[in-house]
Amino acid sequence: MLRGSAALLRRLAPRISGGGCGNTTHRRLLPPIAPFLRARFLSAPTTSSPPSSSSAACHEEDAEDRDLPEISNGDAGARLSISVDRSGLYNPTEHSHEPSSESELVKHIKSIIKFRSGPISIAEYMEEVLTNPQSGFYINRDVFGESGDFITSPEVSQMFGEMIGVWAMCLWEQMGKPAKGSAKFANFTKALSINLVECSPTLQKIQYNTLKCEDEHVGDGKRTVSKICGAPVCWHASLEQVPSGSPTIIIAHEFYDALPIHQFQKASRGWCEKMVDIAEDSLFRFVLSPHPTASLIYLAKRCGWASSEELEKIEHIEVCPKAMELTEQIADRISSDGGGALIIDYGKNGIVSDSLQAIRKHKFVDILDDPGSADLSAYVDFASIKRSAEEASDDISVHGPMTQSQFLGSLGINFRVEALLQNCTEEQAESLRTGYWRLVGDGEAPFWEGPEDQAAPVGMGTRYLAMAIVNKKQGTPIPFE
Repeated sequence: MLRGSAALLRRLAPRISGGGCGNTTHRRLLPPIAPFLRARFLSAPTTSSPPSSSSAACHEEDAEDRDLPEISNGDAGARLSISVDRSGLYNPTEHSHEPSSESELVKHIKSIIKFRSGPISIAEYMEEVLTNPQSGFYINRDVFGESGDFITSPEVSQMFGEMIGVWAMCLWEQMGKPAKGSAKFANFTKALSINLVECSPTLQKIQYNTLKCEDEHVGDGKRTVSKICGAPVCWHASLEQVPSGSPTIIIAHEFYDALPIHQFQKASRGWCEKMVDIAEDSLFRFVLSPHPTASLIYLAKRCGWASSEELEKIEHIEVCPKAMELTEQIADRISSDGGGALIIDYGKNGIVSDSLQAIRKHKFVDILDDPGSADLSAYVDFASIKRSAEEASDDISVHGPMTQSQFLGSLGINFRVEALLQNCTEEQAESLRTGYWRLVGDGEAPFWEGPEDQAAPVGMGTRYLAMAIVNKKQGTPIPFE
């Protein structure tokens, strides 16, 4: 480039002098280029090599024959002609401003698979999809309610939360805190200290507002208090972080179903773990692990709790090691500190076969489609929870499972809905009846008379199960007598 520039200046010299006449006409040239700009324009790009001397000479000869622009100052015969040869310039490819079709989470999961040179377990896939710190499904959005992706029992009706409150207060009484009349509720709320296990910053803010929390200064620090009941509120990333040493009542509602599971499929060589890999078209796909995996130890443990007849009927098994570990933690805490746990979720009282599902905007979608945009969940194995708790401690007892319909009915939801219907508008009455059916009913509501384009409410009273784990000293919790 420097040799070419020198040649260009040499060609300009006689033309600037007025075409070679003895009477030279001076021309004012453009102001000198700033050094940093000159360096930028004259330095050769690193991605292309400078032209050879032969090509530069060829460019010079071609330039002499081209029509050159003229700049005249009015003097006859005087002109300024400039020739610019661009054939040696570097032309970069056009930059595409179109967004990548792959999300950051998809790239992240693929990078894990490529780094390992092999597939990852479904449990690892679930964990990344749901709780990845940057792009996980639960991390940066409110996924609940009509405007979210799915609806849970607390959004269905206020009566669900009221019945859970009744159960917790009754267990508190069994723990040795009796009172009479309305004093029961007052004493119960005074004794509360609320600890929420929540990894999502977005959902923590929603919980903060729902509980009408305010921050109070205490000495050199501060604490968060719910103005609804005056109880202190704290958030934790795991159950292990919740302070121990005091009697604890644990409510795990639709918590277990989001814990990552391992899936196994019966093949000619025995049980093989189902994994997630990258196909030739760069999409995710399911494959069977060619080698034994570490999670087979949990499969062996789960199969040891099942009968041979149960195992003969199935071709797939889902195992949730984190559910086993969490249950052991709950049992240990209740054994040492007293209290109890209530677990409500959809599931089975036996081996779960192939239940993993994805829900986006209230519709089922493909499990591997657009990871991070849909909720992933699986049926809860209540038989596994029971055995995990019983093996963890001899000081606890496990009760249930019973259907959600039986559980709520025994706590008095029938009387509660009748009382609420006595003093409400017709619109509120319709909402109460619909909510009641969805909580305790089975199948489509028989009383539905809504618009034809609107589906009848579907009851989940038998799909959801309830189980309690309590310290043996407290006896049998209601309504499991």
